[in-house]
Amino acid sequence: MTGVRRAPEQLRSYRWFGGAGPLGDLGMRQLSHRSRMRQLGVAAEEHLGKPVIGILNTWAEINPCHMHLRERAQQVRRGVLEAGGFPLEFPVATLSETFQKPTPMLYRNLLAMETEELLRSYPIDGAVLMGGCDKTTPALLMGAASAGVPAIYLPAGPMLRGNFRGAPLGSGTDLWKYWDDHRAGLIGECELAELECGIARSPGHCMTMGTASTMTSAAEALGMTLPGAASIPAADSAHCRMAAASGRRIVEMAWQGLTPDQVLTREAFADAAATVLALGGSTNALIHLIAMAGRCGVRLTLDDFDAIARRVPVLANIRPGGAYLMEDFYYAGGLPALLGQLATVPGALHPGRLTVTGETLGARLSGAAVHNDDVIRSPEHALSAEGGVAVLRGNLAPDGAVIKHIAADPRLLKHTGPAVVFGSYRELRERIDDPSLRITADSVLVLQGAGPLGGPGMPEYGMLPIPRYLLAAGVRDMVRISDARMSGTSYGACVLHVSPESAAGGPLALVRTGDPVTLDVAARLLRLEVDDAELARRRAQWRPPAPRYQRGYGALYAEHVTQAGQGCDFDFLARPGATADPDPA
Repeated sequence: MTGVRRAPEQLRSYRWFGGAGPLGDLGMRQLSHRSRMRQLGVAAEEHLGKPVIGILNTWAEINPCHMHLRERAQQVRRGVLEAGGFPLEFPVATLSETFQKPTPMLYRNLLAMETEELLRSYPIDGAVLMGGCDKTTPALLMGAASAGVPAIYLPAGPMLRGNFRGAPLGSGTDLWKYWDDHRAGLIGECELAELECGIARSPGHCMTMGTASTMTSAAEALGMTLPGAASIPAADSAHCRMAAASGRRIVEMAWQGLTPDQVLTREAFADAAATVLALGGSTNALIHLIAMAGRCGVRLTLDDFDAIARRVPVLANIRPGGAYLMEDFYYAGGLPALLGQLATVPGALHPGRLTVTGETLGARLSGAAVHNDDVIRSPEHALSAEGGVAVLRGNLAPDGAVIKHIAADPRLLKHTGPAVVFGSYRELRERIDDPSLRITADSVLVLQGAGPLGGPGMPEYGMLPIPRYLLAAGVRDMVRISDARMSGTSYGACVLHVSPESAAGGPLALVRTGDPVTLDVAARLLRLEVDDAELARRRAQWRPPAPRYQRGYGALYAEHVTQAGQGCDFDFLARPGATADPDPA
């Protein structure tokens, strides 16, 4: 791509503004657009004949993961100007995992739609996509892929490690751990107050290998970021430099016409899946990568993930599946170092494919070094010989379910126990500590009504709480099954994304308290030990729940969202076909 450079007349923005030639050559619309730029205080020489770069910023005062992105946007702007482009910042929806209810997953597709239509409808020649909190990364990349405009992703970066009485804390992961200790009576209010102030203490997203770090790493593995961008802590000065460099690079991409379809190939998605599995990453990545691939005309399935998992080892020793945090990962060499190790596994990566730098993946990894081989392992000293996620099937999940087995108690990976069923998350919260349910450590906790339709939006309810009296007895893991998702920072023997979901009439809706349920991860099996005749009788009695939304975006979501195995995208956005640029008139 280094020798290709388009003429100014080939830029998209030329159709809005024309060139720097005689004004008599302009149409009325172009003259109108130019006059409005003058109204904005922009002189002709500032933007005419230059790539117009949209900076899509998900900053908001309510989003702590992105609290520094207003400053980073200025650094991107500096890079764009240095490279001879014209920057324009666009505020887009912020998806804050920490505050948005019922779940930001409900709004991932809304941000994807906003991104796509904004890039298409304005005079934008290239875009810097700024995000990091869980759903933001797939949403921005899905929209950019559908719009087809040159784009580069700028990850928000992980926050600094937390601290509690001299011990490092990992967001989410240690919150659940200490909360269980509190419920078990092991710590009190004073300790909780210290945790409250110590667990999240800088800008940036979760510093464990939760969904945020998993998805920004996937974006880098796809080739949509600058090398090493996903690993830089948000508070590090290297993050500022990376922002400016991203601004410079997008100007060159606009001149080159380097669009997402040239980067986001089937090989790129296979490599992203391998990377997620080698990281011991979040189960949410399966949903997001399937949706992202669908936008690019690439069919990625749960079976693809399971096949890749069987040949890719876990190399990142990062919580919740490991011991360290993202700050340690960065100092150990970051994602380039991990990809360098992964590249030594035969067939794990495709080094010849293109990235947004204009170089191949292999060229980007040249010289990548590991500086701490306990944080980033070699394949010979992997945390696990297989990837950390397994895809399960059986009569309880005919279309698949997933489990992050690397973060579960090994004794539970082959288990049969009696189900204790909760019909909703509200019922679960109200009754989980009720001794009359007679829940034991061998019970299988089952949550219904938490999928894309039932949740609504498939909330992160999947790490079902363990009864208080079992926590006090020392129980810290149980088999738990739901059609929900769980935070990538969570852990435990949690079977997730059961599909079809219960609200759509999937077999999960037919489970009754006392039914034996079998989980066998090695056999990739999830089975309800109830005969077919009884299940048929229950199905005949089942009635779908009433629609949760009567109008608005929620109704649109319910009418068009697909199931977890299809990525939870909207069917009308995932379908094949192109959308034309607006008429120049």
